[in-house]
Amino acid sequence: MLKTEFDFGRVIGKIKPMHAVNNGPIIGRRTQKRDNFKAFCEAGIPYSRNHDAAFYSGYGGEHIVDVHAVFPDFDRDADDPAAYDFTLTDIFLKNILDAGTQIFYRLGSKIEHCEKKYGTLVPKDYKKWAVICEHIIRHYNYGWANGFNWNIEYWEIWNEPNLDADDAENKRNWSGTAQEFYEFYDVASRHLKKTFPELKIGGIGSALTGNTYNWLDGFFAYLTRNEDRAPMDFFSWHIYLVEPSQMTEHAQKMRDMLDKYGYTDAESILDEWNYVEDWGDGFCDSIKTIIGSKGAACTMATMCEAQNGTPDMLMYYDARPCLYNGLFDFYTLEKLPGYYPFYAFSSLYKKQTQVYSGCDDDNIYTLAAKSDSGISAIVCYYTNDRNREAKTVCIDLKNAPDKKMYYILTDENHTFTPIQPDNDCITLLPNSFVFITQDNMEDYFEANSAVKTKKRDKNIYENI
Repeated sequence: MLKTEFDFGRVIGKIKPMHAVNNGPIIGRRTQKRDNFKAFCEAGIPYSRNHDAAFYSGYGGEHIVDVHAVFPDFDRDADDPAAYDFTLTDIFLKNILDAGTQIFYRLGSKIEHCEKKYGTLVPKDYKKWAVICEHIIRHYNYGWANGFNWNIEYWEIWNEPNLDADDAENKRNWSGTAQEFYEFYDVASRHLKKTFPELKIGGIGSALTGNTYNWLDGFFAYLTRNEDRAPMDFFSWHIYLVEPSQMTEHAQKMRDMLDKYGYTDAESILDEWNYVEDWGDGFCDSIKTIIGSKGAACTMATMCEAQNGTPDMLMYYDARPCLYNGLFDFYTLEKLPGYYPFYAFSSLYKKQTQVYSGCDDDNIYTLAAKSDSGISAIVCYYTNDRNREAKTVCIDLKNAPDKKMYYILTDENHTFTPIQPDNDCITLLPNSFVFITQDNMEDYFEANSAVKTKKRDKNIYENI
C-alpha cells in the first residue's frame, strides 16, 4: 500500500500550460454534423499550434496556414495585399479563438513526405520571406489587408529543419543544408523581432535525431557568433516517448544549451510530443496505445512530470483528426480517454498555484493546485512495463478546504467515472489516473450523455 501526500498549505509555484495542443476544433457543417467544438471548449486548452493543419481538409486543407499557401506566388510583391490568400486561414484561426484558445502560429510549412516539395524548399530570398511573414503578422495582429487585432503572441520560425541530414534524399522539412538554415533563421528572426519587438519570435521545432545536439551546437554558435546575437524569445523542440523521464532528460539538455549560449530568458517549449514506441514495427501498436487508457495515462504522467521540470509549455501532437489524436475519435469526434487529461489539467491550470504533492513510487505521478475556489489534484499510475500489477494508493490531503470532494477515475474499465475511495485509499490498475477536485462536477456529468447512461445503469452517483 502506497501513500500519496498532498499539502495544500505548502506552495511550490505556478501551474504552467502543459495542456496545449497542435490544431483546433471541428465545426459541424449542414450535411455533416460531426462536431467537437463544445468538448474542445470544455477542455480549457490554452494554446493551439497550427503546424500540419494543412493536412486536414475540414480546416481548409492545402489553402491554410503555411506561408506558401497564404502567399502562393513568391515572385509577387510582398507589400501587395492582393498577393495573399487569407480567407480559409482566417476561418480556421477564428474557430480556435472562439473556443477560448490562443494561437501559436508556425511560420513555414507542414512536413512533406512525398517526393516533390512545395513549402519546404529553401526560400529564394530570406529577407523577402521574412517580409511576407511580417505581413501575415500585420494581418492577424494589426488589421492589415482587412485583417484583425488578435494579439497573437507566439510566432515560430519553421519546423524540424534538422530532421534529415544534409546528404539525405527526400528531405521532409528543410530541403537545404544546416548552414543554409542557420543563415535563414538569423535573417528572418532579426527582421521580425526588429519589426515587432513586442511579440515573441522564436523557433525552430527541433527534431530529436541521432545528431540533434551537434546540429544545435552549430546553430547556436552561428546565432551568437558576435555580440549582437540573433533573437530567440522561445526555443521549441520535439520528442516522442514511452517514458516521461525521456522528456525530462531531453528538456534539461535543451535548457542547458539555451543557457550555454546566453538565451537564459528564452522559453523552452515542447510543441510536439506523444507516445511512440518506434517508427517501424512498433508504430501500429503505438497508435493503438494513443487512443486507449494507456495513452491517456502517458499523457497525464508526462504533463505532471513536465510541470515539475524545465519546460515552460507542452503542446500535444495532435488534436487534428489523424493517427496521433488521442482526444477525439477519428471518425465520430467523440471523446476518447486521452481527452480527460486535458480536462483535468485545465482545472489545475485555472487554479494557478501549485502545491506540494509526492509519492515514493516512481510509477505514481502526482500534481496539485489550489485557489480560493478550492483544490484539484491528480494521481496517475503510468508504466510501460506490461507485467506490472495494480497498486493501492492512500491519498492524504493535508490542509485541504472542508468542501465536497469528487474522485473521478480513468482506466481500462472506466472513462472519467466518479468513484468513492475506501478509507481514502484507491486501487489503481496500471495506466490509470484519478482526478480529485472540489470543482462542482454535477453540471458536467449531467450534460455528459455517456456518464448519464452509466448513472442509470450503475448508480454511480449514489454517494456524490
